[in-house]
Amino acid sequence: MEDQELKRLLSEAETIAVLGAHKDPGRPAHYVPKYLWEQGYRILPVNPRFAGEELFGAKVVAGLKDLTKPVDILDVFRPASALMDHLPEILALRPGLVWLQSGITHSAFERALEEAGIPVVANRCLMVEHKRLFRGALPL
Repeated sequence: MEDQELKRLLSEAETIAVLGAHKDPGRPAHYVPKYLWEQGYRILPVNPRFAGEELFGAKVVAGLKDLTKPVDILDVFRPASALMDHLPEILALRPGLVWLQSGITHSAFERALEEAGIPVVANRCLMVEHKRLFRGALPL
């Protein structure tokens, strides 16, 4: 996906659901959504292990089917081997963009989303890309 389109999608987005959100501050599944929350996005954390607890100002839900608000971006922190299990719920949710975090790719999953008209970004960190697109290059 080209930077201009990515920047547009991130600018227009208000709500980001985080599949695999975690409460351990040392894990990317915590500090990435925390950064996004601090940038003003509404974060909807999804993780059955922490269902009912609060993260980023919202109650954690067990699964995508439990989300009650529209989702602009679905940020995925799940292993590639688990992605196809989530596909039916993701297709039902119809997020505006599915973002697979760094290290996560699955060609059949990505193809299924694209065929359903849902754009996908794979193997990139949403926090890193947001900083790059909105803050400019960071000095070395």
